[in-house]
Amino acid sequence: MTAKERVKQALRHQEPDRVPVDFWSSRQMDDKLLSHLDLASREELLTQFGVDFRYIEGPVYIGPSLRVDPDGTAYDVRGVARRQQTIAGDGWQESYWEVSDYPLADCTTPAEVAAYDKWPSPDWFDYSVIKAQCEACGQACVVFSGDRLNRIAQLKPAMYLRGIDQILVDLLIAPDIFAAIVGRIRDFYLEYERRILEAAAGGIDLLMTGDDFGTQDGPIMAVAKWRETLQPGFAAFIELAHQYNVPVMHHSCGAVSEFIPDFIASGLDVLQSIQPGVRGMDHARIKREFGRDIAFAGGISIQHNLPHGSPEQVREEVKQLFEIMKPGGGYFAGTAHNLLADVPSDNVLALIEAYREFAGYEH
Repeated sequence: MTAKERVKQALRHQEPDRVPVDFWSSRQMDDKLLSHLDLASREELLTQFGVDFRYIEGPVYIGPSLRVDPDGTAYDVRGVARRQQTIAGDGWQESYWEVSDYPLADCTTPAEVAAYDKWPSPDWFDYSVIKAQCEACGQACVVFSGDRLNRIAQLKPAMYLRGIDQILVDLLIAPDIFAAIVGRIRDFYLEYERRILEAAAGGIDLLMTGDDFGTQDGPIMAVAKWRETLQPGFAAFIELAHQYNVPVMHHSCGAVSEFIPDFIASGLDVLQSIQPGVRGMDHARIKREFGRDIAFAGGISIQHNLPHGSPEQVREEVKQLFEIMKPGGGYFAGTAHNLLADVPSDNVLALIEAYREFAGYEH
């Protein structure tokens, strides 16, 4: 069975030959594994690990030059400023881009939002490269997700533009500003998505959107407020993909179990992360209550056993999760988020060996 066939069968809530395997990792984690295994590329790593998914880069930015200041501050397509930060531990290091300025933080009216001169255009991208990217993936399941700073979403880009605290305050006391910002973001991504799907000409097997609707302790906003403000755009992204016969996987960190009925009502095909150890995200319950109507992906914690436990603890976590999620299909194996370089290589190898040991179905 090819990876494409395996994923499609799991999406139909049927049991393929084995659970499809995904693999998310940071560049620094990749470098660590490549050195440990004496491999030359991420593709070699994915092949050796038996990973079924390949994430294409998507359209190439060809718009106005993006500003970079002498101190290294870089500005994205929406004019959001970021500085690179580094964290390190015993034998490992990770870097990330932290927002240093929220360009819409001081707006007081929707007119000021509309007047902002850094709103991007879908014309700023070359989509002609996408078909070849898809073809290069062979029989793997082709996923488009975008990079973390330009992913089809609504709330997260609004946070980058306005600030996390302020956009949530807007939700309650300045809903017109919230709607103005999110509306511009939604409209951009709908056209951006349409052009991507058109250019792919059927080559994309799964579209991934990503917006964090949960914290460790519960939803980031009231579910009723989410329905009012974000569900229309969320559903529109999914409906557009379905017009091109492309299923949609949505990534959200945190405690989002209260949203799952609305995700299903919006047409979502796969919920990714199903983060363990947060309120309400009991895997057995969500599989039992919702597993006939939506598929799940992820579920292996990157906060506990992988960075801090033993290989045997990693194996046992995979075993327990697979016992819950495997039956009836509708599950993709993976971690709740990117593996970072603080995870020992032996624990990553234990993860992959556990997938091999427990992923098969008996037919």
